[in-house]
Amino acid sequence: MTGRRAEPGAVPPPGATPNTALTIAGSDSGGGAGIQADLKTFLACGVHGMTALTAVTVQNSLGVTDFLALPPSLVAAQIRAVAPDLGVGAAKTGMLASAEIVDTVIEACGQASIGAGRSTPLVVDPVAASMHGDSLLALDALAAVRDRLLPIATLATPNLDEVRLLTGVEVTSRAGLRKAAEAMHELGPSWVLIKAGHLAEDPECVDLLFDGAESHELPGPRMRTPHTHGGGDTLAAAVASALSRGCSVPEAVRFGKRYIMRAVAGAYPLGAGTGPVSAFWRVSDDPV
Repeated sequence: MTGRRAEPGAVPPPGATPNTALTIAGSDSGGGAGIQADLKTFLACGVHGMTALTAVTVQNSLGVTDFLALPPSLVAAQIRAVAPDLGVGAAKTGMLASAEIVDTVIEACGQASIGAGRSTPLVVDPVAASMHGDSLLALDALAAVRDRLLPIATLATPNLDEVRLLTGVEVTSRAGLRKAAEAMHELGPSWVLIKAGHLAEDPECVDLLFDGAESHELPGPRMRTPHTHGGGDTLAAAVASALSRGCSVPEAVRFGKRYIMRAVAGAYPLGAGTGPVSAFWRVSDDPV
């Protein structure tokens, strides 16, 4: 970690070494989610992105048709390669595929001082399935995330389906968000961000940030678009980028919320199914 406090989202001046962030996740051959979404987000937020690839997925706008998990030793080797050499300002996890990969990531993060109470914050996006409902996590891996990964998370960012899978709590209205946050916090993360995007009947999209004692509502407009592929990955990556630049968890989450609102507002159709949220809004239109 560089230790340099920088405004989240600001592009570093030419030649200056930027803050860094590491994503530990699977790939998306369609480019809308996973590692690809994380790297686009890191760049848009002025952070140098690094990767530890966990799985290769076969997917497009219609869904995931296959995936191959990488050997756990190779996942760990990627983390061990970049952490001591390049430094990690913050890290995030996405698709981890198997219990063996989860446990290997936990061990490698410990060796790199990544996680709650350590020098480098860790955002855990507990990805269990694609937005189309395709499973991305084996059953024993879900238990490993719940019992062993979440306790080392600085921040967990589950959506409501993931809350149900991890805790059994079913949320059907905004009033249930606090109960979901409490149940998730009991699993061990220092902070929890409950994403309320799936409450389609709520005219607003009000996410809830919880530290075990106090909760903070983060309201935002509900974007009426079907094109939200990669939204969860993008939000977690934006939060990680702000943490890498020295922001507190509440500051980083508020930045991430602002970022994802713009990304969803700029989402575009692509392919025959669900299009991705957009990083294009961050691209300068100045002539080259």
